[in-house]
Amino acid sequence: MSLHWWQGPCQSLDPVARSKAHTRQLQLTKPAGSLGQLEQVAVHLAALQGRERPSVGQLWISIFAADHGVVAEGVSAYPQAVTGQMLHNFVSGGAAISVLARQLDAALEVIDLGTALPLPPLPGVRHMPIGAGTQNFLHGPAMSEAQLLSALQAGRDSAQRAQQARAELFIGGEMGIGNTTAATALACWLLDCPAVELVGPGTGLDCAGVAHKAAVIEAALALHRPAIDAPAEALQCLGGFEIVALAGAYLACAQQGVPALVDGYICSVAALMAVRLNPACRDWLLFAHQGAEPGHRRVLQALQAEPLLDLGLRLGEGSGAALAVPLLQMACSLHNGMATFAEAAVAERPV
Repeated sequence: MSLHWWQGPCQSLDPVARSKAHTRQLQLTKPAGSLGQLEQVAVHLAALQGRERPSVGQLWISIFAADHGVVAEGVSAYPQAVTGQMLHNFVSGGAAISVLARQLDAALEVIDLGTALPLPPLPGVRHMPIGAGTQNFLHGPAMSEAQLLSALQAGRDSAQRAQQARAELFIGGEMGIGNTTAATALACWLLDCPAVELVGPGTGLDCAGVAHKAAVIEAALALHRPAIDAPAEALQCLGGFEIVALAGAYLACAQQGVPALVDGYICSVAALMAVRLNPACRDWLLFAHQGAEPGHRRVLQALQAEPLLDLGLRLGEGSGAALAVPLLQMACSLHNGMATFAEAAVAERPV
């Protein structure tokens, strides 16, 4: 593909703000480094936000939903009707991410990119269908190039809405029966490893189901690998509309200067794809947790990511990222609110 918007420059980090934040950490009334990863996060957020004292009070959550044609191969424990049913659950307030968004006082938008079964208009849902889900990638590309570009743009548009709302942190979430199959196929291509090393139970497959899922992914990879020369082509052949949109959102966040907190396995695969599309976006990605899907650890390693939590989560929806927000907020509060040695009249460690 020729040059597209996602290949444009990302915002630069502010070295002055980073230096001031680092200096402040050294002056706070604690042994240097004693707050571990929380110190690193605060300093990095300062560099991203261009201010010595960062904040993550204004939160934006976008949930992208879409169906997957590969579900026809029996790779999921749930029927595709669940995708549309969950859209209603999100906006009616009954889903995990809905509860967490209320608790965090976060803006929550739900974006329908294409379900397999027709849906009536749902109040509170942005209906932007790109297709009735993707095609079955066991027999051909998951989507056309035009659909790929539309899904990337949907993610970009969401990031732009977050930026216009002055969001200090963007969280992307996903919903789509069959999307761990698509995510694992993409991860296998990205990491050049066999499906058996990454495949997991998704929404609850048994051992036989996991083995079948791995076989479907391997067959799809054998079909498409000869035609894939670039990350965008991998997304087109093996991806899902919601995974593509997440990648687009992460790229746009980096271009517009909005830090993004990455959720679980599917979001992390989208993040790795975004980094392959434009490596400069990596600085703008923070990672919430390591989930229970076997492939998640490998994807995080490829991203050189240090997740904040490890709770055995595998829900998706952006729920793990939302759970990590209080840690980021506390990191900022500690950084901003603790007294320095001079202010507290506490003796510093002799040099």
